[in-house]
Amino acid sequence: MPLEIIPFILGPLNTNTYLAADRATGSAVLIDPAEGAGDAVREAGSRGWDLQAVWLTHAHFDHFSGVQEALDALGRPIPVGLYPLDLPLWRGKGGAARFGMEIDPGPEPGLLFTAGEELSLGESRLNVRLIPGHTSGHVVFYSPADRTVFCGDVIFAGSIGRPDRTEGDFDRLVEGIRRELLSLPDDTRLLPGHGPATTVGRERLDNPYLRQRAS
Repeated sequence: MPLEIIPFILGPLNTNTYLAADRATGSAVLIDPAEGAGDAVREAGSRGWDLQAVWLTHAHFDHFSGVQEALDALGRPIPVGLYPLDLPLWRGKGGAARFGMEIDPGPEPGLLFTAGEELSLGESRLNVRLIPGHTSGHVVFYSPADRTVFCGDVIFAGSIGRPDRTEGDFDRLVEGIRRELLSLPDDTRLLPGHGPATTVGRERLDNPYLRQRAS
C-alpha cells in the first residue's frame, strides 16, 4: 500500500484525525485535525515525514478545531484545503457555538478543492469526490492504489452523517454515497470521521439507510 495511515481519536467529540504519508517519499498530510492535533504533528516529525498540507473533508468545528494547534506544533505555515461551498460554515466556526464551545479556527483555507480533482502526495494520488448532504461542500479523499477513502462524516459503520442541520439534505447525501462510494470495489476501506473503519461491501449489505434507499 503506497500510503501509511495513522489514526488519532481527538477532541471532545472523539473525532478521527488521520495522518497519512506516502511511503516512497515521506510526504504527509493531516486530515481533519481536531483538538489535540499537535500529537499527530509530533508523530510525523518523529518519523521524519514532511507534513505538506491540511485537508478538511468539511467545515464542522470538530474537524478543524486543531488546525492552529497543528500549525503551532509544526512551526511553519502549510496550506489548508476545503471545498469552497463549506467556507461560510467555516467562517461561522463550524457551529461550535451550538455546543457552547469557542475555538481558534486557524487560517482561512486557501487551498480550495474542486470535485474530481486529483491531489498529489509524493508519488501517491488521491481523488476528491463531492458528497453533499451532511454539509453543502463535504468531500471525501479516495486513494485508488490503497482502496481507501477518508470519509469524514458522510458514512459510518452502519450509519450515515446527520442530514438534519441547516445545510443537510438526506436525499442528496444518500444519492452521493451510492454514486461516489458504493460504486467502488467491495473491499475498499472506508475511514470515517467517527467510530471504526468499515468497507464498501459491508455498508452495501448492512447499512440500513442505504438498504432503505435501494428498496
